[in-house]
Amino acid sequence: MSIRHGLLALLERGPRYGSQLRTEFESRTGSTWPLNVGQVYTTLGRLERDGLVVQDDEDDQGHALYAITGTGRTELRSWFETPVDRSSPPRDELAIKLAMAVGVPGVDIRAVIQSQRHHTLKAMQDYTRLKARSLGEVPADRDEVAWLLVLDQLIFQAEAEARWLDHCETRLVRFAEAAAREPEPGARTPGARTPGARTSGAPARGRAVPRT
Repeated sequence: MSIRHGLLALLERGPRYGSQLRTEFESRTGSTWPLNVGQVYTTLGRLERDGLVVQDDEDDQGHALYAITGTGRTELRSWFETPVDRSSPPRDELAIKLAMAVGVPGVDIRAVIQSQRHHTLKAMQDYTRLKARSLGEVPADRDEVAWLLVLDQLIFQAEAEARWLDHCETRLVRFAEAAAREPEPGARTPGARTPGARTSGAPARGRAVPRT
């Protein structure tokens, strides 16, 4: 998540102070990714250091206002125009958990999947109820539109995760079935000869065949 660019986007609408930026960021995203004031001011300090924002005087209450610069607008436009990089995806805890569970003795990985599926479906239902309760068919303002976009993404993400968990369970079942058909190391395959054994009617190695 780019707090840096999110704050630049909010400042594009005019000068803001730190607490105001925090409130507007959370309003725009439905508090899905809450910020604290310290994060906001730390980010503003870095933006100011990089020449992307400047302190623009104070408001009537004495709050220091920040404004976006021309360089900041160029940075913001570049962010909007550049696709989000998916070549180095962030670490996903669930994918790592299942990958590790495959090789750990005594872990019931299907139970892990079922537990996660229950949690994921509940989250999806909660998001759907929230959408139905808080949003009408026509959003009232731009903050509501923005929150709707975030909420839809959360719903679609939960749906995709539930389908992926179903796929994982199917793959594990097929793997278990295939493994069950394979002989254990050292076990004799029916009909196979053990080393040194004679096939019926064949002479033993190293012994002459009696002449009649």
